[in-house]
Amino acid sequence: MELPEVLLEHSDTVYDFYRDHRQSRVQAWGAYAFLAHRYRPRIRYAEGARESLRTVIRQGRPLLVAINHLSERDPYTVAAAAWRSGLRRVIGRVRVLAKDELFLDPAQRRKIDMMGGIPVFRGKDHGIRAVHAAGQRMMDICAERMARGDGIAVFPEGTCNDVDPTRVQPVGSGIGHIAFHARKRGVQPVLLSMGLSYGPQTDPAVRSDDREIEAASCYFGAPVLDLPARPGDIARLVRTDLQQALDGAVAAY
Repeated sequence: MELPEVLLEHSDTVYDFYRDHRQSRVQAWGAYAFLAHRYRPRIRYAEGARESLRTVIRQGRPLLVAINHLSERDPYTVAAAAWRSGLRRVIGRVRVLAKDELFLDPAQRRKIDMMGGIPVFRGKDHGIRAVHAAGQRMMDICAERMARGDGIAVFPEGTCNDVDPTRVQPVGSGIGHIAFHARKRGVQPVLLSMGLSYGPQTDPAVRSDDREIEAASCYFGAPVLDLPARPGDIARLVRTDLQQALDGAVAAY
């Protein structure tokens, strides 16, 4: 299928493409390994989380990875952490939701596509009504990918936290709807929360620099094997579980 331009008015074509798009696992592994060498995040796990994650991956259950959002450079840190953690085995089989504007520059888009990106048209950028249909299609595509065995990684706060880097900001219902739609396809997603900290920041609105990113603390909570039935309840669980992971990352910094 021809590479579509990532524009809201072309959202049906865009999601037709990303329903089936596959990045090169070899290229993805190389990129993640490079970022791991470049940024060297420190990895910690909740008690029993590492062993539980290994078991879930061996069983082939799709992961729904939730990460708090602090900086535009978080994807680099997350990729580096994936290589240095139990997620290495699923690199190339996890799709990452990313805002649509990141797909506009061709060079940047090649990198995002190679790392498994799926575009999201956000209400804050285009208006809630304008993105409703595209949002529904995006959640359906994510659920379909999970039914095929892919994981989905989400920054569920929706935007960078410039309020308090130690507190998870409100989580929208989108992540709950993704899990809900996946279960309608017979899939039982496993929630994995990853807390991310760049250390104390006197002004959260000032983005982290390379030095801070190189010193990142990443903390994986214990995988949640059974999720609530309703999307709103799933979203509330995500916020609580992600806060526990963030507490772990802050404490381990």
